[in-house]
Amino acid sequence: MKIVLAYSGGLDTSIILRWLKENYQPEVIAFCADIGQEEELDGLEAKALRTGASKCIIEDLREEFARDFIFPMFQAGAIYEGQYLLGTSIARPLIAKQMVEVARKEKADAIAHGATGKGNDQVRFELAAAALAPDLRVIAPWREEDFRKQFPGRAEMIAFAKTNDIPVEARGERPYSTDRNLLHISYESGVLEDPWFDASSPEMRAMYKLSVAPEDAPDEPEYVELEFECGNCISVNGEKLSPLGVMQRLNKLGGKHGIGRVDIVENRFVGMKSRGVYETPGGAILHFGHRQMETLTIDREVMHLRDGLIPKYSELVYNGFWFSPEREALQALVTETQRDVTGLVRLKLYKGNIIVAGRKSPTSLYDPKIATMESDSSSDNQSDATGFIRLNALRLKLRAATKGDF
Repeated sequence: MKIVLAYSGGLDTSIILRWLKENYQPEVIAFCADIGQEEELDGLEAKALRTGASKCIIEDLREEFARDFIFPMFQAGAIYEGQYLLGTSIARPLIAKQMVEVARKEKADAIAHGATGKGNDQVRFELAAAALAPDLRVIAPWREEDFRKQFPGRAEMIAFAKTNDIPVEARGERPYSTDRNLLHISYESGVLEDPWFDASSPEMRAMYKLSVAPEDAPDEPEYVELEFECGNCISVNGEKLSPLGVMQRLNKLGGKHGIGRVDIVENRFVGMKSRGVYETPGGAILHFGHRQMETLTIDREVMHLRDGLIPKYSELVYNGFWFSPEREALQALVTETQRDVTGLVRLKLYKGNIIVAGRKSPTSLYDPKIATMESDSSSDNQSDATGFIRLNALRLKLRAATKGDF
């Protein structure tokens, strides 16, 4: 038997790798998608081989992640429950897609992951696998009773690692868990499970990796110009960049000014509420700037139609339906709405805030000659509003008459 395991080198996937070897007697291929974890990937291959993997495949997917997943999602204006920029959610379909490709190439019988039975990631991985390779078996150790009996908590996993010489760095007292990629870092569990706990307190300063606290950000604002073409950012401060380059540049700028921190209680797809803290510095800037460009270039009714679909689109991404026909249909509509979202946005970054400082576009629908309050234009006579109001008021007057209010 041959299994491809989604491997991060952390405590859970290291233990799972050895557990799979002992309980399934397979050849285990460790797979890691480089989607921006940076130093977390150091020494990963050696660690996987020492733990029992026959090989460790690490693939640099950062550009694909930015171009084919992050950018289309930001074109849609996606934000889950009004706050979460979907940093973890959007990474899972790419990881699953590449795992399936590796499994096909290696002629594997199954893929495996370390997502727990209480979280969203198990759903995201397995729905993607079902859409792309319905014949592949999926092994989820956390949903197997024997695994949970052997490892009821982190203490047992750490002890197992020490006994079996599994190279992991884990501390029983670690106060939270993290997940990092090009778009964000998430923090959850441990001390953060108390929604009253203040994650912005001075004692928690060391938790954050991508951004300074807003109160520690520079006392002078910094301006940044984003150029958009068909809804995608193509340059920062006049420098043409690839999608990966855009994200890397904006992450540094946003982090410097304490931008993109969010602390939310969200509704998981599996039914429970969970508290998460997120750093999304570059994503926050991109999301805000894109919206400013849209306000200038998208027709009102088209914008309202697309905006009405944002909750549904975001829910599909969050719940793991990236490779579903409904998400693809919505994406086609989104692509159509972005044809004229082209131009330049100037933003001011200051102590956790993103402030619009200007926008212009060759496809702008804003006409100052019509919008001005100084005089009437040939295409907009203020007297025309009288009939407009009367027609829109007609049904209200009829309703009032039937109610007998006057």
